[in-house]
Amino acid sequence: MIELYVSALATFFVVIDPPGCAPIYAGLTTDASAAQRRSMAIRAVLISGLILVGFALFGERLLRALHVSLDAFRIAGGIMLFLIALEMVFEKRTQRREDRAQKIIDTPEVEDVAAFPMAMPMIAGPGSIASVMLMMSQSEGLPQTLVVMAALATILIVTLVALIAAGPLMRLMGAKIEAVITRLLGVLLAALATQFILDGLAATVL
Repeated sequence: MIELYVSALATFFVVIDPPGCAPIYAGLTTDASAAQRRSMAIRAVLISGLILVGFALFGERLLRALHVSLDAFRIAGGIMLFLIALEMVFEKRTQRREDRAQKIIDTPEVEDVAAFPMAMPMIAGPGSIASVMLMMSQSEGLPQTLVVMAALATILIVTLVALIAAGPLMRLMGAKIEAVITRLLGVLLAALATQFILDGLAATVL
């Protein structure tokens, strides 16, 4: 159980990337008051949590309706996560997030960023949706399912804390330290993604 919790925790942390979401959120809410930033952060995490829990509980049924096997999804999800890892290592993911955030900032009529872009696609994006479905497919029985959900809840709480403390956190970390952390997380995600692909291939071949 502990190994599953740690594995799910590491996967969700790397893919959702709370330290990476924090500076983007800080940039999107520069003109908002402290109360508004806190309110939007809470709603962003709640909305993304509902999306991820929905895919965690009903994603497998959706795959069956589409006649897609879990092993095929493991391989596809692993490839997707590996591409995200490459972007993190080479800092393309950070640049894309910053470009997306700048487009929102340049649009004056957009004020509430809780649902878009924070909840989706920044927190509950393709990578995190694929990850939660992959981890749920590896869990057997209610106890393991609850462990995966507990890991997801933990990371969402960490994300909420990071968003609320976005301003002070950025002043503390600095751009260079954030870049180093992002690259290290990218390497870890690449290893986890490779394991997903190998598991899917092994189950398919055997």
